[in-house]
Amino acid sequence: MLADVQAHFGLTRPFHQVGNYETEHQRTLVREVCAVVQTGRLVVIAGLVGSGKTHLLTRIEEELTHSGKIAVAKSLAIDKRRTSLPSLIEAMFYDLTPGDRSKVKIPKQPERRECELRDLMRKNKHPVVLIVDEAHELHHKTLTGFKRLMELAAGAGVILSVLLIGHPKLRNDLRRPQMEEIGYRTTTFEFDGVSGHRREFIGWLVKTCARDGIKPADIMDVDAIELLAERLRTALQIEMHLTLAFEHAFRLGEKRVSVEIVEQVLSRAIDELEPTLTRNGYDAPALTMLLNAKPAEVRDFLAGTLAADRAREFTEQLRVAGVPV
Repeated sequence: MLADVQAHFGLTRPFHQVGNYETEHQRTLVREVCAVVQTGRLVVIAGLVGSGKTHLLTRIEEELTHSGKIAVAKSLAIDKRRTSLPSLIEAMFYDLTPGDRSKVKIPKQPERRECELRDLMRKNKHPVVLIVDEAHELHHKTLTGFKRLMELAAGAGVILSVLLIGHPKLRNDLRRPQMEEIGYRTTTFEFDGVSGHRREFIGWLVKTCARDGIKPADIMDVDAIELLAERLRTALQIEMHLTLAFEHAFRLGEKRVSVEIVEQVLSRAIDELEPTLTRNGYDAPALTMLLNAKPAEVRDFLAGTLAADRAREFTEQLRVAGVPV
């Protein structure tokens, strides 16, 4: 948000810099996840794009670190599609080895590497959790490999849990019959972000960003808040559209954001097929693989130009897979 816009409405910072809005659902989820990762489970947290999974993960890591009851390792690799089990084992070596990470030496031979990892986990004398964010992009062979990794730890008398955070696609993939080996061993949590609390979240955002003495009702109509809460689903959507609304009101010379201004900035395509699928983790390449279709067919399907019979076939396949279409 431009500095002139913030000054015009008495805002002290952009909406995306406010931090975490914690609901009772989130607090409960943090407690439950922190409890179950101490029992040796594969744990999945599934949430829409922009729902606030990163803030949730930060809270979970803080809680685990503060408790001192579990050793935490985290994969920092950005390209999860290329992340393999050996690279995740490397992450465990770096995070579980005490002292200077630059001095960590990881054996090249798989047998020796796994043996030393087992000994390293045993020396920690605590349950271990490996955290992987953006896990919906992991290859299915990496997902099934977690079973072997957890069995390795169990053989050494160590409790190892793997915490995966990703889009609903991750949850759906693990429920597929081909993933039964690992999917049936998974504890899944659904994270709905600010769903059910969108009006409160919008009011909190505006109040937190406003100067002392400025109330949300001073710079934004109640009807405008209601419309945003009705039309939008995730925290990311709300932050973006609030910014657009205040910027548009500034350009019009208005002192308040009205419902008419909100109507002008709301995206008309926000609930169309492609954005809906993307929020659930299904981009064009993922759809091509899931539907076993040609890329050109997927493009036509997303554009609404695919033949009706074929489009119905794709829609039914998505519904069977658990995708909301």
